[in-house]
Amino acid sequence: MKLRAGKEIKLLESLKKDLTIIAKRAQHDGLCKHKSGNFSVRDEETGLIVVSPTSLDRDLMSPRDVIVMNLDCEVLENDSGLRPTSEVMMHIAIYRNRSDVRAIVHTHSIYATTMAILDKPIPAVVYEVANLGLSQARIPVAPYARPGTPELAKSVGQAVQEADCVLLEKHGAVAVDGRDIYEAYLKAAYIEELAELYHHSLTANFGKEPPVFEQSELERWEYPKEITFPQK
Repeated sequence: MKLRAGKEIKLLESLKKDLTIIAKRAQHDGLCKHKSGNFSVRDEETGLIVVSPTSLDRDLMSPRDVIVMNLDCEVLENDSGLRPTSEVMMHIAIYRNRSDVRAIVHTHSIYATTMAILDKPIPAVVYEVANLGLSQARIPVAPYARPGTPELAKSVGQAVQEADCVLLEKHGAVAVDGRDIYEAYLKAAYIEELAELYHHSLTANFGKEPPVFEQSELERWEYPKEITFPQK
C-alpha cells in the first residue's frame, strides 16, 4: 500500500533520512554491531511510524529501505520489499504507553548490555543523568521477555513509564525522546557512557556501590539565571 498524500509522504521521507543517518551512526559508534539494534520515528501529524528494516547492514541502508507502518502493526510502505524489525511491537507498545514519545533507539552497546545481563539498574552516579528523563534516579531494567514477542513489548512499554532510558534484561537498552531521533540517540549514547562509568566505579571500589544522587537533587537543576542576554 502506498501513501499518496504529497505533504505526508514528503514529511515521512525526511524522517526516513533522519533514521538512516542515526542507524549508520549507531553502527559506526559501536552501539549496534552486526546488524543489531533498531530505530523508529513517529510522525505527529499522521500518527504513522517509520521503522528500520530487519537484518540489514547499516552501511548499505538507504531511506528507501525504511518501512512505514501504523500503530496497528500494519506495513503501509516497504519500497525495498524488506520486513520491519522483528521488535517493532516493542516500539509500538512504547508509543502507545507514552504519547509524548517521537523517536526510539534500541541498542546493544557493551557496557549497557552487561548491566542488562546482570539485571542491574544503573544509578545516578553523575549529575548528567538529570537530562535522561529519570523519575527514580536510575535507569531501570525491564524484566526479560523473548525478543520480538508481545511479552517483550509489554515489559518495555511498562518500563518506559518510569524513565526515558531503560535496560532490557539479558538484551540491551532503549532510549526514547519527545523531540526527534537525534535526541533519542544522544540518550542512548549516554546510557552506554553511564554504564561504563558505573562499571569502572564498582571495579575501582572493589565491588562496593559508589555514592549516587537522589532524584530530588536531580530535579533541582535549572539553567543559570545569572546569565543575561541583550534586550530585544
